[in-house]
Amino acid sequence: QVQLVESGGGLVQPGGSLRLSCAASGSIFSLNVMGWYRQVPGKERELVAGISRGGTTNFADSVKGRFTISRDNAKNTVYLQMNSLKPEDTGVYYCNAKGVGLYSGRYVPIDSWGQGTQVTVSS
Repeated sequence: QVQLVESGGGLVQPGGSLRLSCAASGSIFSLNVMGWYRQVPGKERELVAGISRGGTTNFADSVKGRFTISRDNAKNTVYLQMNSLKPEDTGVYYCNAKGVGLYSGRYVPIDSWGQGTQVTVSS
C-alpha cells in the first residue's frame, strides 16, 4: 500500500500564489512519475503538471509559465508552485504517483492517488 498526503490548498485572490505538497509513504521501491491533476465539477480530471524521477517536466498549456513542479526523491515528495493564479485554476487538485512497490519480496506496480486538496481562486 502507498499513501499520498496532500497539503497546501486554500483560497487565494487572483494573481496570488499557492504551493501544494504531496508526500508518499508505504512500501515504495521507486517512484517514477509524480504529478498533479485538477478536477472541476462536470469535467474529467486533467493533468496539470508531471515530473519524472530524473526531473523531466511537462505542463498543461494553460499553466505554462505560471506553475512549476519539483520533487525531493529522498522524501518521496512532489511540490507544485502555483503563481499568477487565475479563477480558472480553481478546482480540486489531486496528487498521483506511479512507480514500483515492494510487497513481501515481490515488485508490484504503483498508481496511487491522494485525497485531493481544494484550490479556490476568487476575489
